[in-house]
Amino acid sequence: MHNKIFYKVSADISTPKMPGKPTQTILKQCINLRKDESLLVVADSNTLKIGKSIFEEAKKICKNAQIAIIPVGKVSGEEPPDDIAEKMKGFDVIIAPTTKSLTHTNAIKDAAKNGARVATLPGITEEVFMRDMSVDYPKIARMTKKLHDAIRRAMTIRIFTDKGTDISIFRDKGSKAFCDDGIIRKKGMIGNLPGGELFFVPQYAKTEGVFVVDASIGDIGLVDSPVRITVKKGYAVSIEGKRSAQDLMKILESCGKEAYNIAELGIGTNKSARISGVVLEDEKVYGTAHIALGSSKGMGGKIYAGCHLDCVFKKPTIYADGKMIMREGSLTI
Repeated sequence: MHNKIFYKVSADISTPKMPGKPTQTILKQCINLRKDESLLVVADSNTLKIGKSIFEEAKKICKNAQIAIIPVGKVSGEEPPDDIAEKMKGFDVIIAPTTKSLTHTNAIKDAAKNGARVATLPGITEEVFMRDMSVDYPKIARMTKKLHDAIRRAMTIRIFTDKGTDISIFRDKGSKAFCDDGIIRKKGMIGNLPGGELFFVPQYAKTEGVFVVDASIGDIGLVDSPVRITVKKGYAVSIEGKRSAQDLMKILESCGKEAYNIAELGIGTNKSARISGVVLEDEKVYGTAHIALGSSKGMGGKIYAGCHLDCVFKKPTIYADGKMIMREGSLTI
């Protein structure tokens, strides 16, 4: 049985306080928490300081605020303890600053099905929290919508980089492209914070080509040298490189065959974000793109793999149905 501790509104958590502006941005600008709503913060021992700052600020707004401390996960996409997952179904708002990502778990998906607005902050650090949660999110939303308008009807995306990326990604007819722009105000919404990306689930088993990761990889961080990933029929079939490539292969092997699935294409739109080794931030950096391996089910896809690893690369040139929308990391639309 997993150990857990619930701290309710009256509880004291002995961690230093953080400045209030980032938490105010989350609760007011991004989430728009109301006084009649209930909120659950899900954190772990590495993110408790951030979790507490959100919890303390939430107490000033709503009467039912709680914080749950879960064990540090082993890999992004791993489910939280069963009792925490069940608890999550009873709240209007869930905010999850955790070491490993809960975004693509069944627990988050089920909570959203019950109507919760969910903000996940996987791998968040205090530095990233301060830098990227004190920005103008309506401005980021406008940038992301501009990209969405350019890509939402496109069925074929072709991506190149000067490091060797040459990959074709296809979309199912009628599939959605999502604006993960930091504005999470509708019932049942799931989003990352910090925000700033446009993403979609590729057509299953159709992606073909090569992508070269020269920024970072989820659960690994900054790559020690470029990682070259060859994709056939929607699955990674070859991973080449140095230590980071070996680390990636170990994680994928531990999760099984479906971990090699091409689960997502995302394009960053946040000009305040920086390549830091924290993939939560790196994947939002304007001028980057990322392709994820593993679970797509939490985003509306078919595959559940027990992991979801974003692989970020810099300065892509991107074509949507043959029209250039980004040249070497700069939007051309």
